[in-house]
Amino acid sequence: MLATKNCIAILSLIAWLPGFSQAEDSTHTKEGRFRTSVNVLKNSILSIPGDFKEMGHSISGNWKKTAAYTGGIAGLVMVDKYTTEFYQDNIEDNIKYSLPRISSRKSNFPLFQGNDAYITYSLLGIYGGSIIANNEKGQIAAINSFKALAYSYVISHLVLKTLFGRQRPDPALSDGIPPESPFTSNPLDFGNFHGVSFDADADGTAFPSLHATAYFAVAKVLAMEFNNYWIPYTLVSVVFFADIKNHRHWVADMVAGGLIGTLIGKAIVVSSRKLKVKEDSGTQQASLRKRASFQLVPQISGRMVGLHCAVTF
Repeated sequence: MLATKNCIAILSLIAWLPGFSQAEDSTHTKEGRFRTSVNVLKNSILSIPGDFKEMGHSISGNWKKTAAYTGGIAGLVMVDKYTTEFYQDNIEDNIKYSLPRISSRKSNFPLFQGNDAYITYSLLGIYGGSIIANNEKGQIAAINSFKALAYSYVISHLVLKTLFGRQRPDPALSDGIPPESPFTSNPLDFGNFHGVSFDADADGTAFPSLHATAYFAVAKVLAMEFNNYWIPYTLVSVVFFADIKNHRHWVADMVAGGLIGTLIGKAIVVSSRKLKVKEDSGTQQASLRKRASFQLVPQISGRMVGLHCAVTF
């Protein structure tokens, strides 16, 4: 019963997002649905270089802030055995709800498996509904969210997990029983390199948390695009904690993932907005040039001979 209520609540929150966007800032366009959707897709591709440029700027633009976050994560790693043990005993063990299965049993695509399907179907709902309503902002938000998921997978799962090679924590740190491989009770167990792992793998793939990265990235995109924070972050929190036992991460893994995801989401939105402003500016200038007309009219009189210049807008 609780799971059903949670499911209904999540879908209701997502269904409300496009409506909130329209009430807050109407973005219905006078262009046809096809042209609007093509322009959104085109801009989402053209903004890819800018996305990574913004990520780099966020890291290098304020070294003190970057150093503070890095130092904070390093500090969490050092005390991870105690914080993760507390997390397992007092948070994981006390969150006992699940969500109804909505993923296809035949699908092998990760985004449509398990509870991740709630995020995927919600974004597809926003995108489809925005196409029907010819709402540009909704389409941009959905496409940018899918980009956030893709970047999270590449950056956190393929790159950072491979580089750090951190082992996942013993699922029961407080029992004092030595864990079975590949789990460990040593929070400094890094460097377990085994090549790039494209699928879910328990060996050397703890840091950072892919789910925390992806969920925070999507939440940040939706929060910025719709100017509303509590709905997106409530959604991802409900979905994340519904499968809390299976994440098997150190606390530092999840915090790092959340920070990386926030950076990814913000960079995507900022890059997208910059490209749109540039495009709109170019369109306006082209429109002015197109509408302006110049005429040179000969003017002859008894006193003078000349040309009369007429400019119309």
